[in-house]
Amino acid sequence: MVKLSPQHISPRPPVVVVMGHIDHGKSSLLDYIRKTNIVDKEAGGITQHLSAYEVHHERKEPGYAKSITFLDTPGHHSFSKMRARGAHIADIAILVVSAEEGVKEQTKEALAIIKETAIPYIIAINKIDKPNANIERTKQNLAENEIYLEGFGGNVPFVPISAKVGTGVSDLLDTLLLVAEMEELKGNSSLLAEGTVVESHIVPSRGTSATLIITDGTLKKGMFILAEDSLSPVRSIENFMGKNIDDASFSSPVQITGFDIPPRIGASFHAYSSKKEAESARALMKENPSKQATIKKDSRTIALSNEAVVVPISIKTDVAGTLEAIEKELGKIERERVVLKIVATGIGSINENDVKLATGAEGAIIIGFNTKIERGAQDIAERFKITVKSFNVIYELLEWIESELDARTPKSLTEETTGALKVLRVFSATKHKQVIGGKVTVGSITINAQVKIMRRDTEIGRGKILELQQQKIAVKKVDEGNECGMMVESKIKIVQGDVLESFVMSEK
Repeated sequence: MVKLSPQHISPRPPVVVVMGHIDHGKSSLLDYIRKTNIVDKEAGGITQHLSAYEVHHERKEPGYAKSITFLDTPGHHSFSKMRARGAHIADIAILVVSAEEGVKEQTKEALAIIKETAIPYIIAINKIDKPNANIERTKQNLAENEIYLEGFGGNVPFVPISAKVGTGVSDLLDTLLLVAEMEELKGNSSLLAEGTVVESHIVPSRGTSATLIITDGTLKKGMFILAEDSLSPVRSIENFMGKNIDDASFSSPVQITGFDIPPRIGASFHAYSSKKEAESARALMKENPSKQATIKKDSRTIALSNEAVVVPISIKTDVAGTLEAIEKELGKIERERVVLKIVATGIGSINENDVKLATGAEGAIIIGFNTKIERGAQDIAERFKITVKSFNVIYELLEWIESELDARTPKSLTEETTGALKVLRVFSATKHKQVIGGKVTVGSITINAQVKIMRRDTEIGRGKILELQQQKIAVKKVDEGNECGMMVESKIKIVQGDVLESFVMSEK
C-alpha cells in the first residue's frame, strides 16, 4: 500500500445520515436537498437502488462551496439495522423532529444509535409551516429527552425548517458544513481506496453490483476490490448519477459491478492494485478465525411444540439491504405449533431454479420483494403447487405471512370450563339418569352441557345435563350463586359433595 503523503491530505466532504421518527419528514428533506442541490440533472437521474448521493452546496459566505454525501436510509422499523449501519458509516447525523409531534419512539431509537456511534448531530425541527407547529414546545420536549440545544443549556445545533417548501434548508446545510469543518475531516488521496459497502444487488444482464462509500484513498479503474470474501475487478466506476467516471476519492458513493458473490451490507472494503494481491488478502482472511462469522444464538421466547409444523420459505429481493430487513422481521415471528424456516435467500428475480429447489420441501413458500417472477418459474410453481408471492410493501408481506401461518397452524381441541356446580342433594337415580340439586359456584350451567364429575378434585367420570330447573321452572341457563335442580345422564353414580364442571370444546 502507498505510504502516507502529507501533500495529498486534504479536507474531505462529510458523509451525513438523516434519521428520525417515521412521518417526521426525513424523506421530504432528502428529496428537497436532492432536487435543489444536484447540479447535473441530465445524467440519467439517480439510480433507483443507490443508497447514497452527493450534493453541492454554495455557502452564504463568498468563496465557500462544498460537497456533502447523504445516506438515504429507510424509515420503517423493519430497517432499523440499516439505519444503525448508516449512522456507523456517517460523520454527522441530522435528527429530524416534527414541530407538531416532538420526540417519538423512533426519535429515541435514532438518538440512541447516534450516541452509541459518538458522531456529532444537528436537530432539524421540521414542519414549521404546519398550523399546529410549536417550536418552543418542541425545544422543551427535546430537553425533557436529554437533548439540550444551543442557547438552551446545551451545545447541540438546531435549525427550524420546512422540508416541504424549503424554509431553513439552506441554513441547515450551512450548519452542517460548519460542523464538518469543526470535525476537521481529512482524507489522503494517495492511498488505495477503502470504505464501506452500503448496498448490493444484482443488475440484470450485468451481474452483482454494490454501492460503496469511499472513506479514504482513491479508487481507479483497473484496481480490484475485496469486501470480506467478495471480490470484484474495477472495470468501470459509476457515480451516484449513473455516469461512468475514471476515478473517485473519499466520501464519494460509487457503484461497482462484477462481484463474484454479493458483498455483505456493512462490510469494509479495500482496493488492491492487482488481482493477485486481492486474492492473497482473501485467502489470509479465510485462514484467520477471528474473521469468521459468529453463529447466532437461538433467541426464541416461546417454546416450540414437539408437533410443530415447519414451513420452509425462500426469499428473493431486489437488494441485499431489503433481504436483511425481511429476514430480521421474519425472525421475530414466533408460534408454538408452527415455525418458519428460511431455506434459501437471494437477490434478483424468482427463477426456475428457485422453484425447483422449493419442490423438494413440502409446503414451501417463495417470497419476492420488489422483484419479478419469471414466466418459467411461474409455470413450474403452478405445476407443483408451490406458493409464490411477490410484494413491494413490507407491511403487506408480513401480514400475508402471519395469515398463512394461521392457516397452516395445526388445530387442537381444548376443553374450556364454563361453569361449576356443587352437588347438595341427590333426589333419585335410574339406570343412567340421576336427578340432583346443587348450587352454581363458578360461571354458569346450561342445558345439554357436557360435565365432568369431580370428586375430591379428581375426575371420576363424565355426563350430560338433560334437564334444568330453577324454582321448579324449566330454564336453559343458571348463573353463578343460584341453586337449581337437574337431570344428569351418566354411568357414574353422583353423590352429595361432588362437583360438576361444565365445559365446551374449542379449537385453537
